[in-house]
Amino acid sequence: MGKFVNSIEEFYQFCEANEVQFVDFRFSDIKGAWHHVTYMLKAVSAEMLEAGVPFDGSSIENWQPINQSDMLLKPDVPTAFLDPFTADSTVIVICDVYDIYKNELYAKCPRSIAKKALAYLDAQGIGDVAYFGPENEFFVFDSVVIEDKDNTQMFRVESDEGHWADAHNNPEIGNTGHRPRIKGGYFPVMPTDSQVDLRAEMMQILEDVGLEVVLGHHEVAQAQGEIGVVFGDMITAADNVQKYKYVVKMVAHLNGKTATFMPKPIYNDNGNGQHVHQSIWKDGKNLFYKEGEYANLSKMALDYLSGIFAHKDAVAAFTNASTNSYKRLLPGFEAPRILTYSSQNRSAACRIPYGAGEKSTRIETRFPDSTSNPYLCFAVLMMAGIDGIKKGGYELVGPFNEDLFELTREELKERRIPELPNSFREALEGLENDHEFLAPIMNEEFVSTYVSYQFGRHVTPVEGRPTAYEYISTYSC
Repeated sequence: MGKFVNSIEEFYQFCEANEVQFVDFRFSDIKGAWHHVTYMLKAVSAEMLEAGVPFDGSSIENWQPINQSDMLLKPDVPTAFLDPFTADSTVIVICDVYDIYKNELYAKCPRSIAKKALAYLDAQGIGDVAYFGPENEFFVFDSVVIEDKDNTQMFRVESDEGHWADAHNNPEIGNTGHRPRIKGGYFPVMPTDSQVDLRAEMMQILEDVGLEVVLGHHEVAQAQGEIGVVFGDMITAADNVQKYKYVVKMVAHLNGKTATFMPKPIYNDNGNGQHVHQSIWKDGKNLFYKEGEYANLSKMALDYLSGIFAHKDAVAAFTNASTNSYKRLLPGFEAPRILTYSSQNRSAACRIPYGAGEKSTRIETRFPDSTSNPYLCFAVLMMAGIDGIKKGGYELVGPFNEDLFELTREELKERRIPELPNSFREALEGLENDHEFLAPIMNEEFVSTYVSYQFGRHVTPVEGRPTAYEYISTYSC
């Protein structure tokens, strides 16, 4: 799979061949949500595709002031694909955001920031392509109920796969009793895996929109799944995350269910991650490969990884971009929070996947999750890695081949093995104090905006709300 069009001329040929009536222009905001505006095809001229589509930048959270609200969407025409869910034939085109006041790509456009990171990689002479392969896990529930009031804080998710459904009795179908149980969801067949057909539909539609799908399977937790797709260059991989999340959510929705990429929606079971595979290449050579070294990793690969770990708080502010992220990263649930590396060992924050050859050698950071904006997540990982390469490598603890999940916090401290920050607040405060390595792609205004936005959206509201467990632990004190 891949591109459907390569030029504006081919775009119109594609539209004609598919009887397209509408063109849907999409872009990503700071938090990674897709926004769109839909035009009649007859209103979309070649000149518009070249010059840009006007929109109001002040109506997007934490973007432009109202007195400088006019902005342009710059369509990236080769990203065009048919929307598989609209009633009328619609082609989607992913866009960058252009700042008409500075005559440049917008400094707060995540996709544009990622492009700056790629330009920086090339300008430093380090590499000419960066490959990223995200693995996005998700839950599919039958329903979700949420109540957020001054005197009520509650949620309830329902799934027939949940062990709590043992006592449910549906008068039409009864109760099958086949459930994966807590941490029992990895690779069971039907009827325990109840989402086979749902994932198959997702996989087929992902292929239709241009992703190359490899596999799909039930994940460890109840009602959890994953679909594996082929890696791509940084921008393509981030575009594919947006498409992946759109397809998974819509297929679930159209089947009367609800999908979420939330890191930790269920207490006492595993959460959703977004493991990110990475490698840098130049002139067709994998610079992360050195035959004969540990896991065939080159010094450049280890220097790159050391940069990610050295800037752990600032990196986590983008890779784990919610308070809920840090509930997933608690010990006991395969939480990859221990900052070391290991070959084939899933308990380390960085795993070196099995594969002896040059083409397959890479690192896999296992701590990110899907609350991250994929463009910012990948760009920040790479910028931290580039900093590690330029500095000749920071101190790197490892490798460790043992099960790190068995180590106590005291043992981790004794062996001087660092860990990820314990909260989103800690990560954001770390970003405030450590963002010089991001200066080539993010200005001070963006960093300040991002920190303030995430504090207001996540940290302060969550810290101010009592939870049910706080009533259990504190009400009678």
